[in-house]
Amino acid sequence: MPQFNDTELTEAVIRSFDNTPDPRAKFLLQELVKSLHDYVRKTDLTFAEWEYAIDFLTRTGQKCTPVRQEFILLSDVMGVSMLVDAVNHRERDGATETTVLGPFYVGEHKAMPHGADISPRLKGEPMFVQSRVTDLAGKPLSSVPVDVWHADNEGFYDSQKSDYETHGPSSRARFITDADGRFFFRTILPCSYPIPTDGPVGEMIIQTRRHPMRPAHVHFLVNAPGYEPLITHVFIDGDKYLDSDVVFGVKNELVAKIEQRTDAAMPDGKPAGGPWHLMTYEFRMKPGKGDAPKPMAAKVTEDA
Repeated sequence: MPQFNDTELTEAVIRSFDNTPDPRAKFLLQELVKSLHDYVRKTDLTFAEWEYAIDFLTRTGQKCTPVRQEFILLSDVMGVSMLVDAVNHRERDGATETTVLGPFYVGEHKAMPHGADISPRLKGEPMFVQSRVTDLAGKPLSSVPVDVWHADNEGFYDSQKSDYETHGPSSRARFITDADGRFFFRTILPCSYPIPTDGPVGEMIIQTRRHPMRPAHVHFLVNAPGYEPLITHVFIDGDKYLDSDVVFGVKNELVAKIEQRTDAAMPDGKPAGGPWHLMTYEFRMKPGKGDAPKPMAAKVTEDA
């Protein structure tokens, strides 16, 4: 009979998963037990601390809604999201770098024509985004769906706003690359913004004296058949939070210099109507396969 003390307990729990039919599930569970038990031993965890941890995780789950994923946010600020991304994308072979999906990939990504304004109701400095999708050799990839989304100039995503159900998606759309692999659209210049701090994750950030800010960026999800889905951001050069992103998502290659322009017309030939900004970026796709994530339902609730 095993003695369930601090030396024999771990092996007993590990053995309890020996008959798990799925080898990968068995491996993951047994390694999780080892890590958790090692943590408890190394820290001499107290009853009060463990009760606090359980309460924290309970409140994290209770904060989740159809448009808010507090557990993704927790994973992000602990660096786990980026670590999972890193171990799954070790060899890029010249392909565009990946980063976190983030908790705001929600709602409708409606296909829009090239040159469309995806932020027509929003105040902000105009920005024109021109991009291209290619393979590793620079060959253009046509008919590729590209989802884009970003925060407004006050740092909020559309799904965070109480009028989402009335006005629908904003700063969120899908574009299909043309024969030359290109797509382009109009929007507004995004700004740096804080992650939501009204939940357990924000409570942790505040109590540990970390700042809650993310540098300004635009999200892209490129889903080309025959290639690995690409989930990434393009960050705006010069943002003061590039070196201290609260979710650790910045990579040098993903930082783009945004040009300030005064041309009377934007690259699509349509009037600019005043000063504007130009973002240019090319996405290089790695051959492979995989399923791109689907947006969560975007039904705004009172605590969203």
